[in-house]
Amino acid sequence: MTSSRLVHCTFPKEMIREPLLYNLGRDFKVVPNIRGATISDEIGLVYLELEGPDPEIDRAVQYLASRGVKIDAVHGGLPKGGLPHRPGT
Repeated sequence: MTSSRLVHCTFPKEMIREPLLYNLGRDFKVVPNIRGATISDEIGLVYLELEGPDPEIDRAVQYLASRGVKIDAVHGGLPKGGLPHRPGT
């Protein structure tokens, strides 16, 4: 069964330039869709929609977490305004 899951990802400074989202599409049976993002030299904040079989979505989320990305489930869709904000702004 194919489903869709929206998560908020916080990429630490050392992972910002890594091709982690590319790897999701290549290594897992998921389609990553960036729904909103704010990226700086210090942090990456991304609303990421993952579409695919539930077990593959779980594996993709576990992969991101294993690379140091903080993952938070998003319920009820994107927040008003849609884009994450950098801390302190």
